[in-house]
Amino acid sequence: MQMHAGMPGTTVDRATFRLPFLFIVTGMIGFVTFHLFTLVGHLGWIDDAPRNPVGWSHVHLILLGWATMVAMGAVYQLISVILQRDVYSRKLGFIQYALFTLGVAGLVVGFRQFQTGWIAAFALLTFTGILLFTCNIGQTLRLARSWNPITLSVASALIYLLLAGGTGLTMGIGFATGWDASFRLQLLTAHLWLGAVGWFGLLITGFSYKLLSMFHLAHQVPTRKQKVVWFLWNLGVITGVTASILDAPLGHWLGGGLITSALIAYSLHLKEIRKHAIKKHPGPGIAFTQWSAHGVTLIAVLFLISAPWLSFEDPRLQLILGWIYLYGWVGMTILGYLSKIVPFLWWTYKYGVHAGKPSTPTLGDLINQRWIGITLKMIGIALLLMTAGIAIPSEMFTVLAGAVLSLSSLAYITWIALVFVR
Repeated sequence: MQMHAGMPGTTVDRATFRLPFLFIVTGMIGFVTFHLFTLVGHLGWIDDAPRNPVGWSHVHLILLGWATMVAMGAVYQLISVILQRDVYSRKLGFIQYALFTLGVAGLVVGFRQFQTGWIAAFALLTFTGILLFTCNIGQTLRLARSWNPITLSVASALIYLLLAGGTGLTMGIGFATGWDASFRLQLLTAHLWLGAVGWFGLLITGFSYKLLSMFHLAHQVPTRKQKVVWFLWNLGVITGVTASILDAPLGHWLGGGLITSALIAYSLHLKEIRKHAIKKHPGPGIAFTQWSAHGVTLIAVLFLISAPWLSFEDPRLQLILGWIYLYGWVGMTILGYLSKIVPFLWWTYKYGVHAGKPSTPTLGDLINQRWIGITLKMIGIALLLMTAGIAIPSEMFTVLAGAVLSLSSLAYITWIALVFVR
């Protein structure tokens, strides 16, 4: 799998890895910080709907400080693989990194202390970083003029990220001025549809078409379902955002139904990739990304069938769905891909010019796949037990499972971090 055009190990080639590494390592630090905050805070927030400053702080730390930070680093590297050309401006990427990182850090502190002036100021800084990222990758896509389900998914994800940043900035200014009090809930719901569903959903599905085919060595995989996923996912997000703005609860159910249909098509496409795979077992991390996709699809179908007997206004139901979708699918997918992407990038960066020499470690020497599988299983089981505890509800059961989730997540990210000292 070639991660960048050109001779690996040359000065220019090594320089291209610095920006992705900067984002990925910073995201890993954000991930560790999130779980340390959770443990130090005695896990008191995990069974509460995040409608308070501490909850908002935790949510922005994990979604912006970890998931989006890592996603941005992956985009800077993988877009070169997909398009076979470098990003429009790596210098702009470093500027964007500085603004986005400072903005997210300020937001996390601002929410934690509930300093409304800080929230507004750092929301503007975060949005500026998102805007620069969108322009940089958007210009890269425009110049390449290579449109297919992968690039269309990335382009759509960028639009939703920008709109999510815009609604977030609007709410940040609203916190400081109070002018949005009458429609803040509509803005918040639209913000969630755009960011959680639109940005993460389309970026994961889009990049997975390329990554899973490479990791499985799958060739001539049909792309028809990729187009179906892209269409249904966009339609679902647009429906959900419209329902948020118009305050139409039925529209949320319709949007959820469209996303569920897209997940079904995506899940079936993953089976097609495996059907065409030469390498049936690419590692536990990649296996977990697929299991999590099938799992969230099954839960979405069951949820949709049960819709007439459920109330979407129930905070406990919202919390369960949030944990399952954001940590059970988005989080598990990112963690799974890190187990492949980080070792490959580091090996290429550090050992690429020494390939074939007797003293050069192999890619498999950089990470212990057995422990990757064990810790991922622990994360998955702990998450299921924690959501069961929220559903019962049992505070003690939830807190104990949440502690296992945080500890196993910290153990997992430690195995990923050890790659950098190999």
